[in-house]
Amino acid sequence: MITVLAFILTLGVLIVIHEYGHYRVAVACGVKVLRFSVGFGRVLWRWQKTPQSTEFVLSALPLGGYVRMLDEREAPVPPAERHLAFNHKPLWQRAAIVAAGPIANLLLAVLLYAGAYWMGIEEPRAVMSAPLAGSLAERAGLRAGDEVLAVAPPDGEWQEVRSMADLRWEVTQAVLRSEPLQLQLQRRAGGPRNATLALDTLESADMDEAVNRRIGLGGPFSEPVLGEVKDGGAAAEAGLQAGDRVLKVDGVAVEDAQSLRERIREAVRDGQPVAQSWLIERRGLWQERVVQPKVVNEGRRTIGRIEAFVGAPPEMVTVRQGPIEGLQRAVVRTWDVSALTLKMLGRMLIGEASLKNLSGPLTIADYAGQSVQQGLPYYLGFLALVSVSLGVLNLLPLPMLDGGHLMYYIFEGVTGRPVSEVWLKWLQRGGALVMLLLMSLALSNDVARLLGLH
Repeated sequence: MITVLAFILTLGVLIVIHEYGHYRVAVACGVKVLRFSVGFGRVLWRWQKTPQSTEFVLSALPLGGYVRMLDEREAPVPPAERHLAFNHKPLWQRAAIVAAGPIANLLLAVLLYAGAYWMGIEEPRAVMSAPLAGSLAERAGLRAGDEVLAVAPPDGEWQEVRSMADLRWEVTQAVLRSEPLQLQLQRRAGGPRNATLALDTLESADMDEAVNRRIGLGGPFSEPVLGEVKDGGAAAEAGLQAGDRVLKVDGVAVEDAQSLRERIREAVRDGQPVAQSWLIERRGLWQERVVQPKVVNEGRRTIGRIEAFVGAPPEMVTVRQGPIEGLQRAVVRTWDVSALTLKMLGRMLIGEASLKNLSGPLTIADYAGQSVQQGLPYYLGFLALVSVSLGVLNLLPLPMLDGGHLMYYIFEGVTGRPVSEVWLKWLQRGGALVMLLLMSLALSNDVARLLGLH
């Protein structure tokens, strides 16, 4: 229920702000607005102050909205009201009205990001878990407990890293730029040193699970301590308890919870579980236990699980900004996310990134529910991310989108004449087909994610 309500709230806020941008600028330009609708299809609720004023409606299908303006191309307009019609307005006013929706979404994202920064977000410190074997992180010499203090592109300025979220963001950008990333580290036991992640050697620009495993950063550092143990699970059958600290597995020292989880996942040979010898510490005493993980399927992989929570909570830090700094950071983050979205779309268009990166309403609903449960600052950050995506996507030069209409106006400004009705008809049909294909692909990706196939 929380997920459904969060999804409805997310769509409602983004649609209202987008359409309000169109509405507000249209009114300011002297265009008569006939209807402001949130949703499509059958009208569930309507309000109109006077017969001549704008009709505000809430419709049954909440996957969008529209602002219907007086326009001679859609219906006859009385001579006395022609000066209020959209099609009679100067080119710059029509372009401003169309662009106002996406711009409203981008401005909303700035405010949402700023609100999250002002409130403060609890995030894990950028202290590394053990890198995956053979990964770029391992080759760079990273070890469990290393804290990343700052990052920099080649020959670039160092940027402070205050949390794991900051680090992941910088890594994602470096992957899309296909360039290495320098890390300024503080050893857990030792002094500072620098390392370089050779992200330019990756053959893919997709930040999917496979690429993340090749990078090998994993999650934040967590002590190899067991949490809740499920009754009847492999851990319970081995006599393990919450609070047990795992020291060794098959005689090899365990550095952190990440490496312990990897050892558990890999305890499968030819589809059968492999028993492991664990050395644990319980209330100051060492004990040996034989643990045989249970075999489960995770997508196309067969892995081991012990049905217990592995790892102590990571060390957290509150990332909070002042009024001016928070607003500046929000503007930069909105710009960066917009650029990142365009880069990813461009790479998907030329085949350098997988179309699996497209997400649809099911993924948005899932993330909306998760972010709400984490707290208001996290939900504001999620809402800002979706608002940026909506703004950028609507500016793409595709018929049916605001960016497509802006392309028509650019053509009109260059040639001195509007796009012909015949071309408009075919472009609208082509745009509708493209949008239908994109929506179908995004929905199929959502289903594949839910089924563990991606």
